[in-house]
Amino acid sequence: MHPNNIHNSSYEFDALCVTHQELSNHVLITSYGNKSIDFSDNQAVIELNRAILKHHYHLNDWSVPENYLCPPIPGRADYIHYIKDLLKENTNSDQIKGLDIGVGANCIYPILGSQIYNWKMVGVDINIVAVKTAKETIDLTTDLKNNIEIRHQTNNAHIFESIIKPKEYYHFSMCNPPFHSSEKEATKGTLRKLKNLSSGDTQIKSVELNFGGQANELWCNGGEALFIKRMIKQSILFKTQVGWFTTLVSKKENLSKIYKQLNKLKAVHKTVEMSQGKKQSRFVAWKFPKE
Repeated sequence: MHPNNIHNSSYEFDALCVTHQELSNHVLITSYGNKSIDFSDNQAVIELNRAILKHHYHLNDWSVPENYLCPPIPGRADYIHYIKDLLKENTNSDQIKGLDIGVGANCIYPILGSQIYNWKMVGVDINIVAVKTAKETIDLTTDLKNNIEIRHQTNNAHIFESIIKPKEYYHFSMCNPPFHSSEKEATKGTLRKLKNLSSGDTQIKSVELNFGGQANELWCNGGEALFIKRMIKQSILFKTQVGWFTTLVSKKENLSKIYKQLNKLKAVHKTVEMSQGKKQSRFVAWKFPKE
């Protein structure tokens, strides 16, 4: 992980349980004698996230509705830290403002941007339940209320239009795009994830999107590559209002298609590799030369 990520070491379950006592109901002892949780258990993951956000990021509370994405926080924090590195190259501003496309009900990137670096953040989503839940979470903690605004994108065809207002400027945008191309593909991926996370004697009786997932969060027509290509095409209309456009790319094989689109539009771009344990991830950042 990024050297500035406070989650580089193992979870401090004793301290987390003191901060959030409900987590203790889900802590177990592994065969190696370590404390952990069953990461295939939806409620256990939610309580772990709630404990982390209360303990490390000083939230009063946090929650997500049933079947909405419940993201692993350490990897999400990595994206924030690497964006900070990216911004060092091009800005001396003391007050950074960022835009999160697809903020979700969990509102995790604006929360981390606010609480780690005191950034001003705008989170955007097309799902009204996600927008409502994110706003409710923000209202619970004063620091978040001062730093985060949530906006509803009412047009599925638009990514930046009607969201970025005239004369607004963002130092960066970020996105965790839907990476499956269909519900069937998303379900298959979730089953595989649950089997990997569950212990050998745990039977998976149903498909439970325990890291959550509504349609717009997990899949879209054409999958990740098409969504990002559409984002790139639309980003050129806002090239003077965003310093760096960025997006996670979960599938390495999609990079060539993304680079082709960026090169076609003469964008300056770079790929930032990230690593969380055995998991390899990356985000692509681009901007357009000044005319």
